[in-house]
Amino acid sequence: MKIRSPKPFYIVAALLLFVGSYANAQSAVAGKFNLGIGVDVLATVGNTVIRENLALGVTPRLQYSVSNRFALTLTGGFYSFFSTDPDKQLVQDAPSRSRSTINPVKLGAKVFLGNNFYLSGEAGAVFEEAHNPQDRVHFLWSPGIGYATKHWDFGARYEDFSGNRYTDAVIGLRVAYGIGL
Repeated sequence: MKIRSPKPFYIVAALLLFVGSYANAQSAVAGKFNLGIGVDVLATVGNTVIRENLALGVTPRLQYSVSNRFALTLTGGFYSFFSTDPDKQLVQDAPSRSRSTINPVKLGAKVFLGNNFYLSGEAGAVFEEAHNPQDRVHFLWSPGIGYATKHWDFGARYEDFSGNRYTDAVIGLRVAYGIGL
């Protein structure tokens, strides 16, 4: 069994404490729109991990704050998948397909718990380039947690886009910069 270092956890915790100590503004202002551009780092789980084990993405998100504690979101963007192991071979029992780029489109909500922390949930569709037209669109759902300031949003989530006999998902981290509209 391989034991992993908890170093990334400590780095993220320190970053959140540092940012949190300088954040005084509310993260959701009722009746206002916010546009955030995010960069995502995603680790694959499910069938996708057989050929690609990492993805990078860019995700613009439009957020409308219904109240200071509740916001609706519309998120789009793209994820580009690749393998960090160039010698990785296709396993015989695995589905004979590989993703390169997918485009998620999600509607969701954020519930702010206080001190800028939030819970989120999103659902939507994933569009991908596939050889079989039946495999191009998948249902997507995604629970997450995060920390938002007036301009910055740090989030972690599990995102499942299974369908058509495949179990595909990612665990992701997102850092976004937002502006009020």
